Amino acid sequence: QVQLGESGGGLVQAGGSLTLSCAASERTFSSYAMGWFRRAPGKEREFVAAISGSGRMADYVDSVKGRFTISRDNAKKVMYLQMNSLKPEDTAIYSCAAGPYVSRESRHYGYWGQGTQVTVSS
Repeated sequence: QVQLGESGGGLVQAGGSLTLSCAASERTFSSYAMGWFRRAPGKEREFVAAISGSGRMADYVDSVKGRFTISRDNAKKVMYLQMNSLKPEDTAIYSCAAGPYVSRESRHYGYWGQGTQVTVSS
């Protein structure tokens, strides 16, 4: 079983920054692509970013390009999402996921963390 746990969420003012972390229990962590998804109240879950197992390839939804950076440290078995220039519309529960390859589709990921709340105030 792969266990994932997010941390780093919180309340921040618009224009501020937060870094989310996702720690994995999987001993073959580097073989998994990892992704971040978010869900705002009353809305569908949305793809945010994903990164390949090696960390060489990354993908982002257009709305966060240039503001968010996904990265991973395979030695520490941790994935990160550095979020800069945060906007109120970024407010959501952010979840990390592990899957066989980089994808924008949540159904392609087999393992999920519990989520962490990010709230951006005006």
